[in-house]
Amino acid sequence: METPATDRTKQQKSHEFSKKLIKLTVAGGAAFWVVDFAIILSPIAVEYMAAFSISSLPLALVEALVGGLIIGCFVSFFLLRFFDKFPTKNPILQSEVLSLVALVIALIVLQIAASRTSDALQVFLVGAMLNVPRFLIPGIVIGYLYKRLYGSA
Repeated sequence: METPATDRTKQQKSHEFSKKLIKLTVAGGAAFWVVDFAIILSPIAVEYMAAFSISSLPLALVEALVGGLIIGCFVSFFLLRFFDKFPTKNPILQSEVLSLVALVIALIVLQIAASRTSDALQVFLVGAMLNVPRFLIPGIVIGYLYKRLYGSA
């Protein structure tokens, strides 16, 4: 049976992990949303949104916030959970690798969605081009914030 002191230590570690996860998730989600907002204002994005019948700009921004928080949570969780498992100890590089994994998953989903349009290759390429900064910049922000707040070790 575990002693109360050991149980309390586990709770403290769990609480610290949750606090770090929330901070990094919010920062990554905010970065995703800001990049998405800047991209949505571009003329290319208007055409892209029309290809997928996205007509409401406020709805697109809410979806971007939710999507950014999900991606930020994914990157932050795996950065915090497996920080020591990566060969490098640079949190920015680690979070970029995790962001690239999320980008590849999103590109697979995008390819499936783009295949339903009449010009699938163009829609996929434009979507991929628009998604690269959406995923890589939050990775940089999460890694930088981790390094700044918690150090690299």
